[in-house]
Amino acid sequence: MKSYIHYVHDISDKSSSWFLSPASRKRSVEEFRKQFSSINELQQAILNESNAEVFKFISEHLDLGKYFRHIIFSTHSKSYVDNVDFSNVRAIINFKPINSIREINEHFKSVNTLLPDAGVYIGRIECYGERKNRFCTKYGERLGRLIWLIDFVLNRIIPKIRPLQSLYYFLTQGKNHVMSRAEILGRLVFNGFDIIEHKYVERILYFVVIKTREPQNQLVPSYNLIITLKRVGKNGKPIHVYKFRTMHPYSEFLHDYILKLNGYNQLGKPANDFRVARWGKFLRMLWLDELPQIINVLKGEMRLVGVRPLSMVRFNQLPIDLQNERIKQKPGWFPPYVALNMPDEKNNIEAERIYLKDHQKHPLITDIRYLIKAIYNIITNKIRSS
Repeated sequence: MKSYIHYVHDISDKSSSWFLSPASRKRSVEEFRKQFSSINELQQAILNESNAEVFKFISEHLDLGKYFRHIIFSTHSKSYVDNVDFSNVRAIINFKPINSIREINEHFKSVNTLLPDAGVYIGRIECYGERKNRFCTKYGERLGRLIWLIDFVLNRIIPKIRPLQSLYYFLTQGKNHVMSRAEILGRLVFNGFDIIEHKYVERILYFVVIKTREPQNQLVPSYNLIITLKRVGKNGKPIHVYKFRTMHPYSEFLHDYILKLNGYNQLGKPANDFRVARWGKFLRMLWLDELPQIINVLKGEMRLVGVRPLSMVRFNQLPIDLQNERIKQKPGWFPPYVALNMPDEKNNIEAERIYLKDHQKHPLITDIRYLIKAIYNIITNKIRSS
């Protein structure tokens, strides 16, 4: 049993990089004691380690009273496993902050392996936006920002520089990770879980996920500056379109989840997309993220002007007649909606119909005219990138 707990939860570090208010925990315990005629050890332990809001969040997804003997609960310093039926584990609740786990993907893979199908995993992490707020609250705005910047460089940038990686992990043991909400949720999906819900409580992100498949070991997450996105090309054949990465790492695995949460915005893009990094918004505003697509043009997979290169999911949502017309053409670096200044979801479909009709009559003249219009609209800021 000891080796099991150590393998899954890496329980060796008795210190935590952050903790919830003791006063809040005490008030939560007292408040919930009044609501229960009896309370089991698991419920008591969760209350001691968190607060009323966290307890309620977990209780909405797990019946702690009925299944407490089938749930493993661990914190940064101990595990509550004395009454657990290890032959029928239904869920793992890990309150050790993900920030302090050295090999995060390996940890998630081990949880995936040890949970049954549809098993539930609940954890928590301090994301770097909330970490910044904590520093500013504690040290003041100016000093807090400086400390956060130093912390970000040390624990986020340096680990990504190959010559410095060994020294970094030697000094820190890799137990002070800094990452975004998009990355941690993307890592969970990458490692075989579907996200049920996530929620911030006292600046800490809590997540509830369910095991649905094996980890996706055959896929490579997006970490490089230039990424490739699978898109529908001419004759429906898939092509890989080059772009500057504007999203947080592992964001590509959250596409379905973002659409489930928020749907599309008026431009036909995922709405309220927290996967886009702040610097990524800057690149998109200036259309710089599209520059690497010149590689696709030079390879003959795309043209300078043409229909947008769409994912298969988005392509399948278009009207059938437009699908059939689109695949007769190579996708373009400058799409019709830019030239015609018709960026919203409904109008960019209409822009493609207009372009395809014009292109059928006068291919070369149409492409030249649309290219000039597109460049003019971008330079004069008549149209903004999403």
